[in-house]
Amino acid sequence: MVRDSSAASGSGDGGPGDGPPGGLRRLHPLDWLAGVLLALGLLAVATGLLPSEQASEEMRRVGPLVVFLGTVIVMAELTGRAQVFDVVSAWVARAGRGRYPLLFGLCVLFASLTTITLNLDTTAVLLTPVMLALAARVGIAAVPLAMTTVWLANTASLLLPVSNLTNLLAADRVALSPSGLAAVMWLPQLASIAVTASCLWVFYWRRGRRGADRYAPPGPTVARDPVLLRICSVACAGFLLAILVADVPLWSASLTAMVVVVAAFAVRRRQELRLSLVPWRLLVLVPGMFLVVGTVDAHGLHGLLASALGSDNGFVGMLRSAAVGAGLSNVLNNLPAYLAGEAVIPVGNHEQLLALLVGVNVGSLVTPWASLATLLWFERCRWHGTRIDMGRFLGTGLVLAVTGTLAAVSALALVS
Repeated sequence: MVRDSSAASGSGDGGPGDGPPGGLRRLHPLDWLAGVLLALGLLAVATGLLPSEQASEEMRRVGPLVVFLGTVIVMAELTGRAQVFDVVSAWVARAGRGRYPLLFGLCVLFASLTTITLNLDTTAVLLTPVMLALAARVGIAAVPLAMTTVWLANTASLLLPVSNLTNLLAADRVALSPSGLAAVMWLPQLASIAVTASCLWVFYWRRGRRGADRYAPPGPTVARDPVLLRICSVACAGFLLAILVADVPLWSASLTAMVVVVAAFAVRRRQELRLSLVPWRLLVLVPGMFLVVGTVDAHGLHGLLASALGSDNGFVGMLRSAAVGAGLSNVLNNLPAYLAGEAVIPVGNHEQLLALLVGVNVGSLVTPWASLATLLWFERCRWHGTRIDMGRFLGTGLVLAVTGTLAAVSALALVS
């Protein structure tokens, strides 16, 4: 069932954690979750449940990740406010020429590239409202576009360290640069996108599901500030080139790009620069999750997962690791699932570790809490008045999680 809000707008309607306007925003349940996790983690360190040496190691590892996460999301949010996503999405709709199959292919490409280059949270938080507003603007069904963004936010997040926080952790563990990770994961990434596109077409985009045979292409989007639009576009392109060609640290590249974008806004639209741009929830959630998972791992989870994952670095072991990662992600969340699984996989088992990565990225599609991106996506859909049938979401997500994970692990086995 679809209900498009007449108030739907582009990506400039608020930051990742913004709530409805008017009055003081109440804390979101995810804010409470983040705070509780951090409090529990600090309590574990204070009481000795988590040894201080292990806690220090966890924080040493999480520091650059937190800097990257905070700066890349601020950069992406301001890029959205500069209408970069609005301009591209309108171009995609015009390029589709009123034909759904062509529009479908272009939307898959657009969502995939956004996830790969800017990360899955950008796709969930910024691309979703742009696509929903575009649906209302040209009179097409919103749910197919919404499902395209949430599925590809997860399944298109295998290629680069920037694409997903779990990728950053895995690349660090196996000592792979961004180009090195791409050299290993390019075929699994193509496989997962291909399976996702097939499922999207069958379940949501084919005739009879999308609600019409043709649509009216929109006119071009006129940027409110063309100079700001160009600066933000160049900053994003420079960020991508820096991590792919120069192999500079991700946090350094994202920080530099963010500084350029913030400086441009400070000169041209200073009123847009507010503390609410900073993703405080994520910056609290990630360290807390590291500490809590480390504590649980030290008190029983390690042995249980070691038995479930085994130590087989061959194809069967890869499938087993991916299945455990996908299952645990849908029960808990993909980040703690990866952290717990990584801790028990032997250091030299790179293929088994990357298969776990596939499971937690591609397989985290069944439950709404399986990934943070999906939680954020549900929030944006609710805010824009688009209703998602939960039964259909769970059922189609299960099909894609199983087939997409199997295809990606098989592709990984071919290139390993």
